[in-house]
Amino acid sequence: MKYLVLVGDGMADYKYRELGWKTPLQYAETPHMDFLAANGETGLVRTIPDGFPPGSDVANLSVMGYDPRLYYTGRSPLEAASMGIELGENDLAFRCNLVTLSAEEIYEQKYMVDYSAGEIPTAEARILVEAVDKNLGGENRQFFAGVSYRHLMVWRNCTGDFALTPPHDISGRRITEFLPRGDKSGALLDLMKKSSLLLANHPVNMEKAKHNRPPANSIWFWGQGKRTSLPRFREKFGLRGSVISAVDLIRGIGICAGLSVIDVPGATGNIHTDFRGKAAAALAELHQGRDFVFIHVEAPDEAGHQGDMETKIKAIEEIDQKVLGELLRGLGDFGRFKIMLLPDHPTPLAIKTHSKEPVPFAIMTSGNKTAPQKISYDEDTAQKSSRYFPDGHRLMEYFIKTTDLKQVQIYHAET
Repeated sequence: MKYLVLVGDGMADYKYRELGWKTPLQYAETPHMDFLAANGETGLVRTIPDGFPPGSDVANLSVMGYDPRLYYTGRSPLEAASMGIELGENDLAFRCNLVTLSAEEIYEQKYMVDYSAGEIPTAEARILVEAVDKNLGGENRQFFAGVSYRHLMVWRNCTGDFALTPPHDISGRRITEFLPRGDKSGALLDLMKKSSLLLANHPVNMEKAKHNRPPANSIWFWGQGKRTSLPRFREKFGLRGSVISAVDLIRGIGICAGLSVIDVPGATGNIHTDFRGKAAAALAELHQGRDFVFIHVEAPDEAGHQGDMETKIKAIEEIDQKVLGELLRGLGDFGRFKIMLLPDHPTPLAIKTHSKEPVPFAIMTSGNKTAPQKISYDEDTAQKSSRYFPDGHRLMEYFIKTTDLKQVQIYHAET
C-alpha cells in the first residue's frame, strides 16, 4: 500500500457575499477534490488542541500524527532543523521575519505594513540578513538567512521567557501593543530598533524604492522555542517516507521525524510555485520505494494572509488541477494506494490570519467499490459527516491503519 497526504495550507475559510455566500473551497473549480470526496470518505479534524495557538507548526505536527501536547516546543526549532542549525540544550531559536513597517519616526508608533516585505526574493533577503548578522550578531546571538522573508536568530544559552506576536496577525495595525514582552524582551526590542536604522538606507532597500517595491526595513521576532525531539515516523507507523515542501517549518518536522526531505526546483511557498513539480516528485518517491509521501503547498495560506481572494481561489484550483490531478493520474501505476487531502488550519481572508476551527478532510482508497456519493469537497460536506477527530494527531493513525469498513467500525468503537 502506498500512502499520500496532500496539505493545502490554509485552504479552509469562511463564506463571503462576493462568492455568493460560498467559501473559496466551494467556489473554486475542484473536480479532483470532489472526486476524492465522492469516492471516499469525508469528515472534520481539529488540528489545534485547546490552549495552543493556531499556527502551522502546531497544526502540521497534528496532521503528521504527533500530539502537540507532547512534542511541541515552538516553531523556530523545527525551522532550524530544516536549515541544518544545531541547537544546544539551552539555546533558544527565534523566527526572524523581514517586514515592512510604516515611516513614523518613533519605532513604537509604526504600523505593520507587510509581514513579508513584499515577499522579498531570497537573494535580496540574504544580503540584508547577512548585514544584520554582521552588525547586530555577536558571540551569543547569530542570524541565519532562510527563504524569502523567513529567517532565524539563535540566542545561545538563553533562559528568558518571551511573549511575541506573529507579524501576520497584525497586518495594518500599529505595533505598539505587540512589541516583545517578558523577561529579556528589552534586548529583542533593541535589536529590532537597531535593525530599522541599519536597513533603512541599505542599498537593497534603496534599489527597491526606485521600483516602488516595499522595503524590508525591520526584523521582527516571534515563534521562539527550544530543540525538538520527535519519535521516528517509521517506528511510529512502519512506513518509509518523504516530505515535499518549500517551507522550512514543514521540512523541519520531516527531518525531526526521520523522513527524507525532497527539494523541488521552482518550489517557492507562494502562488508562483511549481505545482506539477511537487506532484512529479511525490510519484518519483513512490516509484523509488517510499511507502509514504507528505506533500505541503503553502500558496492558499499566503493568499489568506494577504486577504487576496482571487489568488486564494486560484491557488486552490492549481492544487486541484496540477497537484491532485497529476497524483491521481500517476497513482494508476501502483496496485494499492490511499490518498488524504486536507488543510492544516483555516486562514480566513476576513481576518488575514489563522483560526482554530476544525478542517475538512477527504480520504480515498484504491479499489473502493461503493457507489460514488453526490458530494463535493468543502467545509459544509465535512460538517455533515459523522466522522470527527477531536484529537488531530489520531487522523494519521486512522488513515494508515484502517483499510476496510470492518477496521473503520472497530476504530470508532475504540475511540
